[in-house]
Amino acid sequence: MTGIYILLGALVLVVLYVIGVYNGLIKGRLHAEEAWSGMDVQLKRRADMIPNLVDIVKGYMQHEKDVLTQVTEARTAVMSAGSTAGRAGAENMLTGALKSLFAVAENYPDLKANTNFLKLQEEYGVIEDAIQGARRLYNSATKGFNIKIETFPSNIIAGMFKFEKKEFFEVEEAGERKNVKIDL
Repeated sequence: MTGIYILLGALVLVVLYVIGVYNGLIKGRLHAEEAWSGMDVQLKRRADMIPNLVDIVKGYMQHEKDVLTQVTEARTAVMSAGSTAGRAGAENMLTGALKSLFAVAENYPDLKANTNFLKLQEEYGVIEDAIQGARRLYNSATKGFNIKIETFPSNIIAGMFKFEKKEFFEVEEAGERKNVKIDL
């Protein structure tokens, strides 16, 4: 009879362990999803700012249509991206296009003195800082979740319940990791 109690006790401990690991995986996944949602809010703020920025710049930069077109196309790509990897690629393209826009704007003294442009440029800086913070939070939550999925023994339970790794939100092209040089 003692053997049955020991077996039942061991079975209960195993079940409790599986439940604990499963709940930890759920918490990790939800934390990563919450972090993605926070980053998505910041990315949407930036995307919503772009039409105003383009409208102000259009009047000053008549012969810089290519830059404005790149910004508009990049914003459209961001708004239509579905997966995390697709969204990250589109966001990286938009960041590059906006850097080009601000670099070209340096050649227009009247534009640089325009209060609306200056306000949008300042807001853009604030939004970019918020995006970087949200990106770090998302990648940290993703790392924690992925560690749980890949380490023993939680990887066994993650496999049983079909948990999948999340993708990091990263700069894809090495050229985008470099600072943009602006000659004045």
